Amino acid sequence: MESILTTIAAAEGKGFFEALGIDWKLLVLQTIAFLVLLWFLGKFVYPPLTKMLDKREADIEAGVKAAQAAEKKAEEASDQVEKLLKQARMEASDIVSTAKEEAAATIESAGAKAKTRAEHIVAEAQEQIEKDVLAARKALRSETLDLVAQATEKVVGKVVTAKVDQNVVAEAVKEAK
Repeated sequence: MESILTTIAAAEGKGFFEALGIDWKLLVLQTIAFLVLLWFLGKFVYPPLTKMLDKREADIEAGVKAAQAAEKKAEEASDQVEKLLKQARMEASDIVSTAKEEAAATIESAGAKAKTRAEHIVAEAQEQIEKDVLAARKALRSETLDLVAQATEKVVGKVVTAKVDQNVVAEAVKEAK
C-alpha cells in the first residue's frame, strides 16, 4: 500500500495512467475489444446458451414431474399388488379350508361306507355260520339217528318198527342235548 502511494506521489507530474504504468490508448482499445466481445457474446452466444439452459431446466422439471408421477404410480401399483396379494391369500385360505372340509367329509363318508360294508360282511358271515351250524346239526342229527337205530337194533336184537324207532330216537336225542 505504501509503495502504491509512493508511486502516485512520485508521478504527480505525469498522468494518472502513466504513473500506474498503464497505456491509456491500449486501455481504450482493450475496452472497445471487450465491448465488441460482450456484444458478440450477447448477440450470438448468450441467447442460444440461455435458451439451451431454459430448455434444460424445463426438461429437468419435466423429468422431476415425470419421476414424481412414476413414483406415485409405483406406490399405487404397490398398493394394488398388496391388495391383490391379500385377496389371493384370502382366496387360498378359503380354498384350503374348503378342501379340508371336503377331505373330512370324504373321509367320514368313506368311513361310513367301510363300516356299512364291514357290517354287511359280518352279517353275511354270521348268516353263513348259522347256515353251516344248522346244516351240521342236521347232519349230526341224521348220523345220531342212524347210530341210535343201529345201537337199538343190536341191544334189542330185533328190528324195531318205525314208530318205536322214532320214539327211542327222540328220547335219545333229548338226552343228548
